[in-house]
Amino acid sequence: MSAPPAGIPEADWLATPASVRTLILAQQQEIQALRQENEERRVQLTALATELSELRERIGRSSRNSSKPPSSDGPGFKPPDRRKGSGRKRGGQPGHPGSGPELLPIERVDEVVEHHPDACRRCGTLLEGEDPEPLRHQVIESPPITPLVIEHRLHRLVCPCCSTSTCATLPADVEASHYGPRLSALVGLLGSAFPLSFSKTQALLDQLLGVEISCGAIATIRQRLSAVLEQPMQEALAFARQQPVAYVDETGAPTGNADGCNPDRKRGWQWVMVTAVVTVFIQGLSRSTAAAIELLGNAFGGIVVSDRFSAYNHLPTQQRQLCWAHLIRDLVAIAERPGASAEFGAELLGLQQQLFGHWHRYKDGTIDWPALQQSCRPIRQAFVASLQRVVELGYQRGERTPWVSTVRTCQQLLKVADGLWTFLAIEGIEPTNNAAERALRQSVIQRKISQGVQSRQGAICRSRLLTVTTTLRQQGRDVWQFLEQAWIAHHRAGVMPSLLPDR
Repeated sequence: MSAPPAGIPEADWLATPASVRTLILAQQQEIQALRQENEERRVQLTALATELSELRERIGRSSRNSSKPPSSDGPGFKPPDRRKGSGRKRGGQPGHPGSGPELLPIERVDEVVEHHPDACRRCGTLLEGEDPEPLRHQVIESPPITPLVIEHRLHRLVCPCCSTSTCATLPADVEASHYGPRLSALVGLLGSAFPLSFSKTQALLDQLLGVEISCGAIATIRQRLSAVLEQPMQEALAFARQQPVAYVDETGAPTGNADGCNPDRKRGWQWVMVTAVVTVFIQGLSRSTAAAIELLGNAFGGIVVSDRFSAYNHLPTQQRQLCWAHLIRDLVAIAERPGASAEFGAELLGLQQQLFGHWHRYKDGTIDWPALQQSCRPIRQAFVASLQRVVELGYQRGERTPWVSTVRTCQQLLKVADGLWTFLAIEGIEPTNNAAERALRQSVIQRKISQGVQSRQGAICRSRLLTVTTTLRQQGRDVWQFLEQAWIAHHRAGVMPSLLPDR
C-alpha cells in the first residue's frame, strides 16, 4: 500500500476507498508534472528575456553608450539633443570686428602700382599731387611654379702620361638621388601632415610643380626620410617618458607581410603618447601590456591618462587617471538597461553631470582649485557609495540578466576607483584622454585612405612621420622646413634638428 500524501493522516488515508486513493495519487502526480513543466517554462522564459535584453542592448549600441565610433552610428541614429539656437542669422553679427584678410607689411609687397584720379568728379578740374595716406588694396596671386632642375655633368678625362681615365665626383653638398631635400621633404609632408595616397601625391606634384614621380620613388623617399628621423624620434620618445603627465591610447593599424615580419597576419596597432610639448607614435603587432611598456618605458614615473583597457593595469592605481569620457558611455549603457539598472544608471549620470559642472566652472575661471576640490568631495563619496550599493545587492551564481552586467561593471570600477579622481588630487591633469584620441585621428584617416601599411619598415616610417608632424604642429613649428633640414643634416653630416622645444 502506498504512503499517504502529505497533509493526510494515515488513519484517514486507510479509511479512504482504494479507487479514491488511486484518483488522488494520479492527481498529485499530474500536479507535480505540471509544476515541473511550469518551472522549466519559467527558466526558458527567463533565458529568452535575458537574450532579448542582450540583443536589444547590442542593437542599441552607439557612440553614446559604447566604444563604437560615431561614423558607425548610421543614418537612422538620432544624435543627442543639442542646445537650441539663438534665432539669429548665421555668420558675423552686427558690431563683430570681423576676421578678413589683413594687409601684408610693405616689406612683403613685390610691386606697388599707384593710381591717381585725372579730374575732379564734380567739376572736372584736372588734379595733381599725391595723397599722403592713400587707400591700400592688395591682390595676392600665386606665381607659375616650375621645378628647378640642376644638371651636374661629371667629366671623364684621360691622363696624357699614363692613359688612366679619371671621372669627376659629385661635391658633398649635391644630392645623390634625383630629388632634392626640399622636394623629398614635401613628399614626406604629403604622406603625413596631408595624408594623401600615392596616386594623389603623384597627381599633385605633377599638376602643381610639373614633377613626374613614380610610386616606387615616393616609397623610396619616405623610407629614406624614416632613416633620417630615427635620431629625432628617439630623443622625443626619451623626453616624453620623463614628463609628469602622458595621455595614451591605441587604435587598429593594419600591417601586411610584404617583408615576412608578420607571417601570422596580425592586425597591427598604432600607439600614441601625448605630453605637453611632444607627441610620440609607435606601431606594432600587439595590443598587450608589453606593447604599453614599450611605449611608456619600464620606469615611467608620471601620471598616465587612459581608458580602462587591461594593458595599462601594470601601473599602480595612484599613477593613473581613467578617462571619464569612456566611463560616461558605460553609465549611459547602464541607464538604458531595464529594471533596477536604469535607476542606478540615472543616479550615477546625475552625479557625473554635477562633477563636470564644477569642472567646467574651474576651467573657465569661475572657481579656483581649492573650491573645485571642496565641491567635488561629496560627489565622489556619493558616486562610490552608489557603486558599492549595486555590488552589495549582487547576483546569483550562474544568473544571466542585464543586472549582472551592471553589477560586474560596478565591481570593475570599484577595483580602480582611486584612478577616477586623480585629476582632483593633482592640478593640471585632464579627466579624459581626448588629447590622445585627437592625436590618433590622423592615423585613422590614413588607415581609411591607404588601408594600412605593407611592411614593418612602412609601419616605422608612418610612426616617425606622424611623430614629427604632430609634435611640430603642437609646438607651432614649420614641418616642411624641419624635414628639409633633417634631410640635409643626415646626408651631409650636419647638425640634426631636434623635436624638443628647448633645442
